Amino acid sequence: MKMSRLFGHTRRERTDADTVNTDLLLRAGCIDQLAAGIYTYMPLGLRVKQKVEAIVRQEMDAAGGQEVLMPAIQPGELWETAGRIDLFGDTLFRVIDRRERTMVLAPTHEEAVTRLFREHAQSYRDLPVTLYQVQTKFRDEQRPRGGLVRVREFTMKDAYSFDLDDAGLDASYAAMFRAYTRIFARCGVPTTPVEADSGAIGGKGSQEFIFVADIGEDTIVICDRCDYAANTEKAEFRRVRPDAEEPLAIEDVATPNATTIEALAAFLGVPASATAKAVLFRATEQKGGATYPVFAVIRGDLDVNEVKLMNALGGGVDLAPLFETEATAIGVVPGYAGPIGLREGTRMIADHSVTTTANLVAGANRDGIHLRNVNYGRDWRATTVTDIANAQPGFGCPRCEGALGTARGIEMGHVFRLGRLYSEAFAVNVLDEAGEQRVPIMGCYGIGVDRIVAAAVEQHHDDRGIAWPASIAPYDVHLVGLGLTRDAAVAADAETLYAELTVAGLDVLFDDRDESPGVKFNDADLIGLPLRVTVSSRNHGAGVVEVQPREATEAERVPRAEAVAWLAALRTAAIAAL
Repeated sequence: MKMSRLFGHTRRERTDADTVNTDLLLRAGCIDQLAAGIYTYMPLGLRVKQKVEAIVRQEMDAAGGQEVLMPAIQPGELWETAGRIDLFGDTLFRVIDRRERTMVLAPTHEEAVTRLFREHAQSYRDLPVTLYQVQTKFRDEQRPRGGLVRVREFTMKDAYSFDLDDAGLDASYAAMFRAYTRIFARCGVPTTPVEADSGAIGGKGSQEFIFVADIGEDTIVICDRCDYAANTEKAEFRRVRPDAEEPLAIEDVATPNATTIEALAAFLGVPASATAKAVLFRATEQKGGATYPVFAVIRGDLDVNEVKLMNALGGGVDLAPLFETEATAIGVVPGYAGPIGLREGTRMIADHSVTTTANLVAGANRDGIHLRNVNYGRDWRATTVTDIANAQPGFGCPRCEGALGTARGIEMGHVFRLGRLYSEAFAVNVLDEAGEQRVPIMGCYGIGVDRIVAAAVEQHHDDRGIAWPASIAPYDVHLVGLGLTRDAAVAADAETLYAELTVAGLDVLFDDRDESPGVKFNDADLIGLPLRVTVSSRNHGAGVVEVQPREATEAERVPRAEAVAWLAALRTAAIAAL
């Protein structure tokens, strides 16, 4: 491609984008923003995306996947069958067709693929099978951000495995996990697999592939000794059991103005770990809209993890702070809330920390009063006791003697053990070898193609611009011709080299514009192709070209006759290094 014909232009000035990768992609002419969370891929950016998709397809095919392409628009009743039309809430794009039927712009395809499998699979001979697609998805994100990281229209590779039993699912899951590891490595995007919450996809057991970056929306917990890593929504930690104490008699204590854990601990001269923290929520069921109060109790030195709490409530709910009038209606005095004396019907969820710590200080549900020596089991009981605590830096690893740390990151891919959630909902059955009806077990595996593009730039850039990994760069070589309009011999040699490189199988972006060397070199750095080769009058006279890898600080003079072989070898080495 000659830059004189390339659609789109680079920009010198920085944009107001909220991330480095978005700023560089816009300035390099790779993308254009149409609206919030909606982008056009320009010719350069589209080539990157297509190369990412090619790698994804190669690895999915190698792992035994078969590519299909399912409709992006789906009947709403399909989503009602699985019970997810309300679960996705306002994130789901809905349209009404001319027959007044609700249609959905799909954010994912579990429903469609399960129905597809049901219609075409009959027995164990059709298993195992993994179907995948690379397709446009839609999500009406409330706050699109990070350029291609969180958008309303995006490309996902989603795959779905069907197996007869758990052992088969284990094998399919492992194959996808290995494929994902290779995909991210080949694209030059380092990821960390972490245990994760399954969210609206459902199922039991999942792992995310996280690209660690400060711009990430996810927080992950990582052990400093072993390979334990988890999203905070799923992270466990080693709980240190407090020294055993005999339960003491409960007693009132006046605590004027001590309406926070910090103020209470300071007033009584006790550590926060000696108190019970009450956190009040209103739970709204995503299906049906019914609401009810939730009273969460956790030790005062810990914080409630809302995702864990929602899962403890059975999932399918949204949480919001309880209004003061609602708290009063269940017998709570704000600032002095405690688990004793609540009205019937209140869902009380307790963290393990308050059931294993004796003689806690808790609110008395009376203004200005707390209770000393509150003990679980003797003085109160919860509806559910489970882990609802946020893991924090410095806490003990649940698998070894190491300590936990935290990092921000972007979810690049997610693999799920769906189980039989969807196959049962859609009444899918296949015959086993004995002729008995069996419900197949499913897995689900997603990768954000656009996020790989964004993460590659986030990982590979400097103050001059992008530095694309060789495997996904829009072109392999940036051929810079200097003084082409002034020197016919140089222009002819540049054209010849352009043709030779193309014949050799290299993708070439040829800067044939009538621009100054400074403009051309700055654009080359901004666009960030792996290799730059410069043809000029001086080099032509010396029988050489200048070759400079994007990450190098100096160019190397290479005999013109060896240039093609030299560049081809550099490209091969760069790809092999990924």
